[in-house]
Amino acid sequence: MTATAQAMAEAARQASRRLAITPAGQRDAALQHLAGLLEGRAAALLEANAEDLREAGAEDLREAGALDAATLQRLRLDPAKVAAMAEGVRAVAALPDPLRQVQLRRELDEGLELTRVTCPLGVLCVIFEARPDALVQIASLALKSGNAALLKGGSEACRSNALLVELVQAALREAQLPEGAVQSLPGREAVHALLQRPDLVDLVIPRGSKALVRAIQSSTRIPVLGHADGVCHMVLDEAADPAMALALVRDGKLQYPAACNAVETVLIHQRAAARLLPRLVEDLRPRGVELRGCARCLALIPDLLPATEDDWDAEYGAPILAVKIVADLDEALAHIRAHGSGHTEAIVTGDSAAAARFLAEVDAAGVFHNASTRFADGFRYGFGAEVGISTGRIHARGPVGLEGLLSHRYLLRGNGHQVADYTGQGARLFRHKDKDINQP
Repeated sequence: MTATAQAMAEAARQASRRLAITPAGQRDAALQHLAGLLEGRAAALLEANAEDLREAGAEDLREAGALDAATLQRLRLDPAKVAAMAEGVRAVAALPDPLRQVQLRRELDEGLELTRVTCPLGVLCVIFEARPDALVQIASLALKSGNAALLKGGSEACRSNALLVELVQAALREAQLPEGAVQSLPGREAVHALLQRPDLVDLVIPRGSKALVRAIQSSTRIPVLGHADGVCHMVLDEAADPAMALALVRDGKLQYPAACNAVETVLIHQRAAARLLPRLVEDLRPRGVELRGCARCLALIPDLLPATEDDWDAEYGAPILAVKIVADLDEALAHIRAHGSGHTEAIVTGDSAAAARFLAEVDAAGVFHNASTRFADGFRYGFGAEVGISTGRIHARGPVGLEGLLSHRYLLRGNGHQVADYTGQGARLFRHKDKDINQP
């Protein structure tokens, strides 16, 4: 392990111990300072980002396949994005303090009381691609939850990320908190070294492509929280309102095509296909969407591009949409089980029974009825921000906000109590009486 990476990780560990006992007001002050710095240094940040874009987005590089259009879209900052970043930081600061919250209070016996309280995880190692705004979200949630963060952003955003880390550390200094709480790892070698150090890192969070997440998962014994891909479906049921269906597909596909919660496949009930598919094509084609249809779709609209088996598993991240006609809800559910990634799935229907069945049977982090898949987002859920979206089933699922960055401890307060008194002949009995967690 390089001396630099070890020193950074050790500084992060020290900072995490400090943050775990820091008053909420001090952590919130750092976040308020950061929001102000983002606004005050917006011009410098946009210039740094423009330099990144000039290098990463050169036409010859794009044509060579170095960066696709979706990646460039995620990389780009503009005044609205910077303002949203500052707003997001203030939203995190305004959330209640997540630390030392009592989750359980139980009297085991007279004078022997057990409480369960929230605490930070410790040191997070977060690897992310392309998105500079992800750095601010991650740093904000880490500080609010009392965790330290070691960050490795993509090289395509090196100038933007470097300035953002500088602003975060300036905010930490202003709040008299250790700069080691948020650091930028110098390169891939440092990441690979830290992946072998569960004594220095408590959780790894990869945000990026399926290839990135799988590479990280196969390279470490440290717990990994991430999603492999975002193949999201929207089912247009027989009882779907046509106007609503068109609007939700349009929003799910085009509001931000590069997002992991964008719709990639639309499944249309066969009894609704004749009235919905032509309108869908008429609505989306002029907006630049490439539609790829199954054989039954081509029978209705012959000039659609034919979909291949690979299309059902594709996360396009672009204005491309796969469309399939299904016999019924059973076939739609079977298709999602076979091809969904566990991210977000939606149904559009006025049939309450069909909606109830969909919500009950679909196994995904987000399951929606009559709403766009684009709502699957920590900020929109009121989490302030998110460090990523988890499609796993253990620890955290869906948009991971403050709650997903916490663990808990059990605190036991007694008065000379011994286990020997509760065993054997004449043993004392436990009360196991739950008490109001809001009592002092």
